[in-house]
Amino acid sequence: MEFLNNLFATTGIAMIALNQGIMILVALFLLFLAIKKQYEPYLLLPIAFGMLLVNLPAPISEGIMDKDGLLNILYQGVKYGVYPPLIFLAIGASTDFGPLIANPKSLLLGAAAQLGIFGAFVGAVLLGLNGNEAASVGIIGGADGPTAIYLTSKLAPHMLGPIAVAAYSYMALVPVIQPPIIKLLTTKKERQIKMTQLRNVSKREKILFPIVVTIVVTLIIPSSIPLVGMLMFGNLAKECGLVPNLVEHIKGALMYIITIFIGLTVGATTNAEAFLNLATIKIIILGLFAFSFGTAGGVIFGKVMCKFSKGTLNPMIGAAGVSAVPMAARVVQKVGQEENPSNFLLMHAMGPNVAGVIGSAVAAGVLLAMFK
Repeated sequence: MEFLNNLFATTGIAMIALNQGIMILVALFLLFLAIKKQYEPYLLLPIAFGMLLVNLPAPISEGIMDKDGLLNILYQGVKYGVYPPLIFLAIGASTDFGPLIANPKSLLLGAAAQLGIFGAFVGAVLLGLNGNEAASVGIIGGADGPTAIYLTSKLAPHMLGPIAVAAYSYMALVPVIQPPIIKLLTTKKERQIKMTQLRNVSKREKILFPIVVTIVVTLIIPSSIPLVGMLMFGNLAKECGLVPNLVEHIKGALMYIITIFIGLTVGATTNAEAFLNLATIKIIILGLFAFSFGTAGGVIFGKVMCKFSKGTLNPMIGAAGVSAVPMAARVVQKVGQEENPSNFLLMHAMGPNVAGVIGSAVAAGVLLAMFK
């Protein structure tokens, strides 16, 4: 019996603490959402598995997140803000800005959807968070995981794990969270509005757009250049048509490699001590508020634009102003077809959706300039 007791004492089962057990259950739940429910598996799968690894009892978990551990070495790309701009590079290389160029008014809808960021910022300050922490929580409202990671790594690195999990979780839950908000704020008649086909955008316009945006945005908000600059370079490489192999590897191999690195390392920051506390609960609640408020802001501004357009603009496309590309646009398309099977809103919604990507990067630059 003494031998068996000593043997049991050396197992991970004997070493595991209650809070670690809770975090392992959370990790398993996220794995369930990723695998069974297929909620953003490319993101949730590595995040959840990183969370599982780091919450295994010591010394199992210590070998991967100590000074010379694999995940700690990979984590330096998050810590120094390298991975998020590379993700933006890949997004730019795989995104068509044509719908935004064809309908520049979409920029207003993308801007309106960023209201959730600043609304959550105010709420976070009222709940006792300092400016850096409130800015990091507020950016969840942009529904842009890489931007949330980038800003938090600069302003509040101690909150990186909970904020990243919240941001990516709400991105994954876009198809669940957005439809009720859209239906609450719009009438059936508004949801049935059919929009006319967008004009064709020339190749010259598509090439000039990323160059002009880079110059204008970075001259006004220099702190946004790592995100906006990489986004626009990726898009320029795509649209010029001269480096197809480069573009293919940027939007393929690079995107997935960096996603793995971000997911595993961010998940590995969610140890029980850092995650199971009151601050994390505040982040989860405020993140949901930020995302919901951002969606509502886009829809409400869409209703205003609908009035000015004399009923030719479907206000639902304002919900796509959050940065979750292309999930938010697909949600608008799905809800629109439920109301009117002949309604095709996807390309119209992609305009605000792309504007939301730019808007969240600009908002991050503004907050970084204010609090860095």
